[in-house]
Amino acid sequence: MLRKRSRGERGAVAVEAALVTPVLFLLVLGIIEMSLFMRDVISTTSSVRVGGRVASVSAGAGPGVCEASAEPPPCSPANTPALAQAAADAIQRAGAAMPKDQIEYILVYDANTAGYPLPEGNTSMTCSTSCVKYTWDDGLDKFRYGGGTWVSTSINACVNDAGRDTVGVAMVATHPWLTGLFGDGVTINERAVMNFEPLPNDQCLPGEHL
Repeated sequence: MLRKRSRGERGAVAVEAALVTPVLFLLVLGIIEMSLFMRDVISTTSSVRVGGRVASVSAGAGPGVCEASAEPPPCSPANTPALAQAAADAIQRAGAAMPKDQIEYILVYDANTAGYPLPEGNTSMTCSTSCVKYTWDDGLDKFRYGGGTWVSTSINACVNDAGRDTVGVAMVATHPWLTGLFGDGVTINERAVMNFEPLPNDQCLPGEHL
């Protein structure tokens, strides 16, 4: 025979529910927030790998095809390598799950031994020499050249040469926290560094290719 709960028991259940429900609600929100954050981290990692693979096979692709101007065009000028624009375009075509407007910028650069942009000893995403920057343009729906130079003929793509260059592709993006539980947002930094695929021996040294 079922026994009716007393008023005191019902009150205790209500108190327990009032204490436990907010905790469960916060737990669910936290799971959602971390899931979205991991989505953006994985998306960023995948994107720079895609860009890195394309750049690494394009050492001999030559210079960019656009002339620099006061209002930079979406493509890269001649004082940058075509491989940089190719890497940015590959990231765009990859269709990352992360919204493009969360991407602050992309760097395509000649990497130092630590995997960061030159000069040697640099350990930050500072684009100074042999480095090209891209930002997302909503109006063009494309990554726009945002500055930097890297002369394509300076690339060393000789497989057995101690001075062989490596190419890095980095992305800096902002992940916004939807609920505000962890603040306004967090910056995501990911990079991929790869050896250039070697050019033919008679073309691989700086100055011997486009």
